[in-house]
Amino acid sequence: MSAILSPSVADFADRSLGVGYAGGSSLLFACLMVVLGTWYWTLGSISVTTVNTPKVEAFYWLAITFSQTLGTALGDWMADNTGLGYGRGALVFGVGLVALAFAYYRTNISRVFLFWAAFILTRPLGATVSDGGMALSRPIASAVIAVFMVGCILLLPQRAGMHPGRSEAI
Repeated sequence: MSAILSPSVADFADRSLGVGYAGGSSLLFACLMVVLGTWYWTLGSISVTTVNTPKVEAFYWLAITFSQTLGTALGDWMADNTGLGYGRGALVFGVGLVALAFAYYRTNISRVFLFWAAFILTRPLGATVSDGGMALSRPIASAVIAVFMVGCILLLPQRAGMHPGRSEAI
């Protein structure tokens, strides 16, 4: 539902409120910061590993919805208002994700911050690629994503995780 709602809300901010994609992105960024700030202030963490109660899950889904909506608005702004178009807009967001991956492996920047930044950047990357950057049909785009995912699973080291609600004694 969040993925379906996001483009509608981004378009509402742009067209109905009349603030444009830049204004809509700013408004959505502010909303996301309020949600994340309230979540942190209320529960002490905004890590997705703490999503194990209905209250935390409510904050999580609000943050996901605003993140996706912000990402959609950013993708539209980059493609339509900067003169870069879809292809170069996708390149900008792809470079941003590479920079975050570099930061993950080479710095001590908060992993929680890097997660949310990466989550936000994946949405405009997807929007710019699917809306005209590569002009892939849904079946082809799905196949490309599936190959990428399988490649990541096969090539990247995997390690077992532990659910935050379970103790190590189990």
